[in-house]
Amino acid sequence: MSLFISAAHAADAPAQGPSMMANLLMIAVFVAIFYFLIWRPQAKRAKEHRALIDSLGVGSEVVFAGGLMGRVTKIDGDFAVIELNRGNEVKIQRASVISVLPEGTLNNL
Repeated sequence: MSLFISAAHAADAPAQGPSMMANLLMIAVFVAIFYFLIWRPQAKRAKEHRALIDSLGVGSEVVFAGGLMGRVTKIDGDFAVIELNRGNEVKIQRASVISVLPEGTLNNL
């Protein structure tokens, strides 16, 4: 027995890590969590927003990303002209519309 070197004891069998199936199962669980918690809800929201944008028409009352509300007076491709009040119009991207209001909402404000 040496004072400076500790004795090493050899193990009967080498230490084994997790099996290949356990590793694959863990990766599959992470993929499932990613799919159900992140990817699927985001795709659903994007689909709903696309349907909202496609349903825009002249006369729709909308709220867009800047927080302003107005009535659609003209649709020109990917853009829409919004009348904020009489004589005050702005041109916005249709994708910036976040909500369509029920008819008559602007008159009640």
